[in-house]
Amino acid sequence: MILVTGAAGFIGANFVLDWFTQSDEPVINLDKLTYAGNMQSLASLKGKPNHIFVHGDIGDRALLQRLLAEHKPRAVVNFAAESHVDRSIHGPEDFIQTNVVGTFHLLESVRTHWGSLDTEAKAAFRFLHVSTDEVYGTLGPADAPFTETTPFAPNSPYSASKASSDHLVRAYHHTYGLPVLTTNCSNNYGPYHFPEKLIPLMIVNALAGKPLPVYGDGMQVRDWLFVKDHCSAIRRVLEAGVPGETYNVGGWNEKPNIEIVNTVCALLNEMSPRRDGKAYADQITYVTDRPGHDRRYAIDASKIHRELGWRPAETFETGIRKTVRWYLDNQPWVQQVQSGEYRQWMDQQYGNKA
Repeated sequence: MILVTGAAGFIGANFVLDWFTQSDEPVINLDKLTYAGNMQSLASLKGKPNHIFVHGDIGDRALLQRLLAEHKPRAVVNFAAESHVDRSIHGPEDFIQTNVVGTFHLLESVRTHWGSLDTEAKAAFRFLHVSTDEVYGTLGPADAPFTETTPFAPNSPYSASKASSDHLVRAYHHTYGLPVLTTNCSNNYGPYHFPEKLIPLMIVNALAGKPLPVYGDGMQVRDWLFVKDHCSAIRRVLEAGVPGETYNVGGWNEKPNIEIVNTVCALLNEMSPRRDGKAYADQITYVTDRPGHDRRYAIDASKIHRELGWRPAETFETGIRKTVRWYLDNQPWVQQVQSGEYRQWMDQQYGNKA
């Protein structure tokens, strides 16, 4: 059995769904169910006896200690995090509480549990911490991509909170011997992505006839990773990663944001044309850039390929086509997540920036 935290969120839900296509090993799913946690993403697992959902917070030590003692998982995979840069700018405290303080409480609970195991179980146990490439800061146009030894230089409250959690995880390995693994991934996209992030936001707004807000000049560069490829990388690191090591996970797809938006528009023109015959790109609206917006991220994922034999299965072209198709085919899910809180946030974030 494994314990997965934050497994009702975007990447966590995809990980659990993919896990059960590969294995019958039970999963304890611990999620706080904040605005981005959505049980509808896990609807296909309802009634499945080896999927145990627990509504709770990684900062709840008593709950964690009870779950660990009762179920004795062989591994903990930590997805639980506040993850939206824009929200961290408006309200950084939630990010500190979840990503820093919450990770600390989780580590303390796991350390106590790990210390109570017999020798064999102790040696086999793993704590896998899922993080982001944003901890490395920003790159210039000609700079080499981030490697696992790139110094941390976070530039937003979100990335600073994730860098802090990465440091804590590292410290628990070097100080206490806890067998930890850390992955730092590039921008994920794919099914079940909450529509505040770039790709699902563009799809949802385009279909609704709304403006497609693009920050600044739209030339911020990111590496794009299909979420199911990320899930396969995490499974591989959990299976064969060396305790104490960090593995960068990327899609080998560096693209500026405006190219992403135009690609989404072109696919929607093909799959779901506007009734008036016009192009979805006509809805693109440039808005004031966010404070401290990092210009470029790029991941060197050669270590995980060299040492663990992992590479992404999807190209950006195949992954983005699957993603647009999924959103077109799953409109009830999209409508369900667009709550009043979501609409209020979108008005606050983009309403006066055009």
